[in-house]
Amino acid sequence: MKIAWFCIPAHGHTNPTLGLVKALTEAGHRIYYFSFEMFREKIEAAGALFIPCDGYDFEMEDKENADRVGKDQAFAVELLVSSTLALDEMVTGKINELQPDVIVADSIAYWGKLAAMKHGIPFVSSTTTFAFNRYSSRYMKHGIGETLKMLFSMPKVNKQIKRLQEKGYPVKGLLDIVQNDNNTNTVVYTSRFFQPCSDTFSDKYHFIGPSIRPITDAFEKKAKKTVYISMGTVNQNRDFYHNCINVLGNTDYQVIMSMGTNKDHFDYLPDNIEVYESVDQMAVLSIADAFITHCGMNSASEGLYFGVPLILFPQTPEQDAVARRAEELGAGLRLASIGEDDVLMAVTRVIEEKGFREGAEKISESFKKSGGIKEAVDFIESIYRKKL
Repeated sequence: MKIAWFCIPAHGHTNPTLGLVKALTEAGHRIYYFSFEMFREKIEAAGALFIPCDGYDFEMEDKENADRVGKDQAFAVELLVSSTLALDEMVTGKINELQPDVIVADSIAYWGKLAAMKHGIPFVSSTTTFAFNRYSSRYMKHGIGETLKMLFSMPKVNKQIKRLQEKGYPVKGLLDIVQNDNNTNTVVYTSRFFQPCSDTFSDKYHFIGPSIRPITDAFEKKAKKTVYISMGTVNQNRDFYHNCINVLGNTDYQVIMSMGTNKDHFDYLPDNIEVYESVDQMAVLSIADAFITHCGMNSASEGLYFGVPLILFPQTPEQDAVARRAEELGAGLRLASIGEDDVLMAVTRVIEEKGFREGAEKISESFKKSGGIKEAVDFIESIYRKKL
């Protein structure tokens, strides 16, 4: 089987796919992975043939644009449609040359879905967030401002859609692009238990559980209780980090902070606080007792996989949906503010009230009972067999 695989230039959308890509290539299938140079090494290490999408006036390569996609719906739709048009000639040529049997695309790499529609090739959505339909999308709190921006942008979006139609894409409107229905073959990297409204999705949706990397560099547990703090690679809120250091310093907790480029901005650190630019997150979570997180789907899932209760500090609507679900299942506590008193109260409650640990362990159990990569491989192979 030949598979064309498309993804956006984001670690959180690429990393969860690599275990599945490796399993498919080891099963003898050939994968052509359309992505960007910064991901070439890890994609090729998974056994796929890398096809670069760089240099096609593809605006999502701009980091500011990629970050804004998660926060601004109207901008996201406009950018992703224009990205499809930028890649159209290259993708069409490669599809005609490679003749793939199946196309797999990230749920917001719309150019992959549109290529499948244009060329009549079976399609699988690779969903590294929650799956969203009209029921589960209620977990995404888009304010009235977002709705108004979307309405004002519609003439521009409709103009883009007309341009897609002129290039041979059978698209009637916006929903054809952005919405997967119950007839869409979909792999979701979470469990049915953690997925909101999972009973509203058809059996074409396979909830395989998160993709967890093996631990490579063990961390030493130096105290009875360990607190891990990571806000992802884009958060630059230095006041938040200062407050965590001030209030958790010189306590009995071992505090491990992964801070990216913020690491160099702190002159004095108490002995119990360890600051790193990056860490082996799996290793840290395997010894952690509480995790202060921005609620990115991968980070939250990794914490919950290890049964670590979460202190929830979401920064985008998508992250807020993850936070709401973790709260709902009793596995986390939302941070009221970045004030020192609120940080200390949240850490103390999550560590001392055993209900949070129990909630996290229930989700962990559901992840480990999911079908995993094997279920996804079987599912994609079944789609290919139906084509024969």
